Amino acid sequence: MNFANLKKQSKDFSSLLKKVDEINKPTYDRDDTTDNYWKPTPDKAGNALAVIRFLPGPAVDGDSALPWIKYWDHGFQNKMTGKWYIEKSLTTLGQKDPVSEYNSMLWNASSDDQSPERKQARDQKRRLHYVSNIYVVNDPKNPENEGKVFLFKYGKKIFDKITKMMNPDLESEQKVNPFDLWNGANFKLKMTRQSGFPNYDESTFLTPGPLAGDDGELEEVWKKEHSLKDIVDPKNFKSYEELKARLDDVLGFAGQTTTSAPKT
Repeated sequence: MNFANLKKQSKDFSSLLKKVDEINKPTYDRDDTTDNYWKPTPDKAGNALAVIRFLPGPAVDGDSALPWIKYWDHGFQNKMTGKWYIEKSLTTLGQKDPVSEYNSMLWNASSDDQSPERKQARDQKRRLHYVSNIYVVNDPKNPENEGKVFLFKYGKKIFDKITKMMNPDLESEQKVNPFDLWNGANFKLKMTRQSGFPNYDESTFLTPGPLAGDDGELEEVWKKEHSLKDIVDPKNFKSYEELKARLDDVLGFAGQTTTSAPKT
């Protein structure tokens, strides 16, 4: 896709809406540290405020590029060993994952929903993440980030806000593609700390409009985007055997097996 075609498609995002519908269908259901990722910097109270702009699919990923990718991971600490397990889940690739298999055994080990086995399975459940390219409009804590393009990892709460912009509750409300350079909208990200966890309920999209008034400037922003496909490239996932060995180590099963749930 070239930049001219990108502009022509800016008012028609029906194919993108289909992808949103697919993602929002019910499912059963370590922070990234590379320089390419951006995240809000909280104050002493754990709160943060910034303005960002979600960007369209990157040029480097080709014509079929979506403006987001999604993946699952597991992140938990075993209190007995003190070790952490933070790894991408192979279920992202449609493959078997040792943590998902072990959680299933834990869940089926008891019919009591409050049992230690089921509690452990819930603590170890997989987590859904989305990643998009963003343009940082305002970052009070790190002004050097302003005007730059980063990858941004976010959860279902923010994705639901994106979905609502594209599919508003009322038919009279304007449908907006937040990822569009011309007709999208800046996102006021407000993070608060609630029960020890970041909360984004007060975040909101601002008035729709172009990211910049000059197409040349917009094209330069678009060309600076990072590949999303690389994030879910199989080469960036550990093998089943590697994940299994790591899980056994974290759970304290060295020399044993996780083929059956331990007695509590």
